[in-house]
Amino acid sequence: MCKDQHIHVDENGQVTEHAHHHHHDPNDVTDYISAVNAYRKTFPSKQDVIEKTPDPAVRDMILRMEQLGIDNSFDRFDKQQPQCNFGLSGICCRICHMGPCRITKKAPRGICGADADLIVARNLLRTVAGGTAQHGMHAREVILSLKWAAEGKLKLPIVGAEKMIATAKTFGIETEGKTVNEIAIEFADVLLEDLSRAEADEFKTIKYCSPEERQKVWKELGILPISTYHEVFEAMHNSGEGCDGDYKNILKQLLRTELTFVFGTVVDTNLATDSLFGVGERRKTMVNVGAIKKGYVNIAIHGHMPTLVKEIVRYGQSEEFVELAKSKGAKGIQFYGICCTGLTAMYRYGNVIPLCNPPGAELVLGTGALDVWIADVQDIYPGIMDVANCFKTKVITTNDSTRLPGAEHIAYDHEHSNIGETQEIAKKIICRAIETYEERKNIPVFIPPYEVEAELGFSVESVTKDLGGSFEPLAEAVKSGQIKGIVNLVGCTNPKVVYERAIVDVVDILMKNNILVLTNGCASFPLLKLGYCNMDATETKAGDSLKAFLKKYNMPPAWHVGECIDNTRSTGIFSNVAGLCGQALKDMPFAQSSPEWGNEKGFAAGLAFRMLGMNSYHCVEPQAFGSEKVMKFFKEDTKELLGGVMVVDVDPVELGNRIVRDFDEKRKALGWD
Repeated sequence: MCKDQHIHVDENGQVTEHAHHHHHDPNDVTDYISAVNAYRKTFPSKQDVIEKTPDPAVRDMILRMEQLGIDNSFDRFDKQQPQCNFGLSGICCRICHMGPCRITKKAPRGICGADADLIVARNLLRTVAGGTAQHGMHAREVILSLKWAAEGKLKLPIVGAEKMIATAKTFGIETEGKTVNEIAIEFADVLLEDLSRAEADEFKTIKYCSPEERQKVWKELGILPISTYHEVFEAMHNSGEGCDGDYKNILKQLLRTELTFVFGTVVDTNLATDSLFGVGERRKTMVNVGAIKKGYVNIAIHGHMPTLVKEIVRYGQSEEFVELAKSKGAKGIQFYGICCTGLTAMYRYGNVIPLCNPPGAELVLGTGALDVWIADVQDIYPGIMDVANCFKTKVITTNDSTRLPGAEHIAYDHEHSNIGETQEIAKKIICRAIETYEERKNIPVFIPPYEVEAELGFSVESVTKDLGGSFEPLAEAVKSGQIKGIVNLVGCTNPKVVYERAIVDVVDILMKNNILVLTNGCASFPLLKLGYCNMDATETKAGDSLKAFLKKYNMPPAWHVGECIDNTRSTGIFSNVAGLCGQALKDMPFAQSSPEWGNEKGFAAGLAFRMLGMNSYHCVEPQAFGSEKVMKFFKEDTKELLGGVMVVDVDPVELGNRIVRDFDEKRKALGWD
């Protein structure tokens, strides 16, 4: 920036320079501070959570831990206040070691010359790359498990062979005259190629699993990816210091990386999981901490990886180990689900009681009722170790990607060279759980008396069956207005809003207005715990016309489709209904909502549905206040580019009402008013 320097010597003899700018840099930071401060004032305290959380078990456990003097994530959130303005605005850059640089009106550019728009865009690109890498790690292990099972390295049956063969055919794989194992190997190789391809070629999962209308949009935008690994690699490259200086090009790479998040991690993980472990089925279970059983060897499974968990649950239900547990004085062995592993294990194997999402993990440990906590990867807070140690709960980590100081590590090695020892590892973990039960017999237990029945395991297959063999009834209900629309409600939880309250408040508005809710992952836990996933809620929560539809087909108002990667099941339901209505996804009264999203995967999950042309709705802002251009890109500009935008309102009731109004507008545009 050109400027005149005027030298001045003050009364103390100090030389100072005063700069007079010839023009104002258009990239100077605008006044974002007031917006950040207003946003920060909406953050709840721990006391707010105690008073307003919709789950009384959460309240009781927070108070219990307070009495015992044990911190949890709500205490730590209070201690972090006030959070940094620069961080909340996304204009703190730590990419190189010349900084960190913070963008202000006084210093509108970092040391390298990066302005607020570039810094915010780079930070968000790295967020999407991080979320893609996390789901991608999940994808790699499950796809390799499918391949290794087919090759005989992993001693597991291919339970979902029928679905796998049908999917392989849609991918153009010749199946005639081949064994199930041969088809599985070829199918896994196609998915692995999309994950790791180095040279540009067709991205098969996009070609065969996405609407042609969307493929045309993405091609015109120039964002079709090479492979998941490549785009994450490129994202870290072009967002680095001294590389790409155009925030618009950074956002283009963000969208390209996002496509790999959708089709190179979420979709292919779902396909491989259903192929190897089967789709599962609708099952009923009791949920919430009141369902914890005293006197049993109580084992929590926490994380995302299904391969080892399958065998742990299988052996834990076997007569051999149940009798061993009884010989040590236990009534039996009981499994509990934390985060996604618990959900997928429940609707596939049963005997797994879902308890909570990651922020609730410390509260569940605070009951003192868990003997062993098995943790694999992702959404596992280091803070669980402090609580586990207080109650002598044994934490066992099972993956080289996740180590916790003080935990016992019984795991696959980094190369998975011991994948063939899966059964032996599972048995060893069950034995450790039984040993730990013996050691913990005198630990005091506090279990709040709150439990409710819930249904899990909805899928394209189960819904087709329940509707009489076709999606026609659901499509007709949407078209006629009996069902105003469908929302996929997912995502994390976030202490910037009252724990689980935003999710419940949004859903109450939707159901009252005859909007069907699909749910999965962490956001589904309050709906499970508070009765939204059972038939009683059809009577008490659903609007009249939605109620009539659900009662006819014996369905609850929230269809629980599974873990976080089971967003694919939701899009399958969306696609079937849209196809029968003869409309593109972007024109349908469909949406995604993650009211309390909080991590990298959560940001990418909302964007995933916008890539398909739908709006996403949230109560948590992205850390982008420092760039009006980047914020506008996500909240306005993608409407023209993709068909969907990011809608944020920190008031969940208003957010729910906004979804209703937007659906009314969509219906009017379709002539379905």
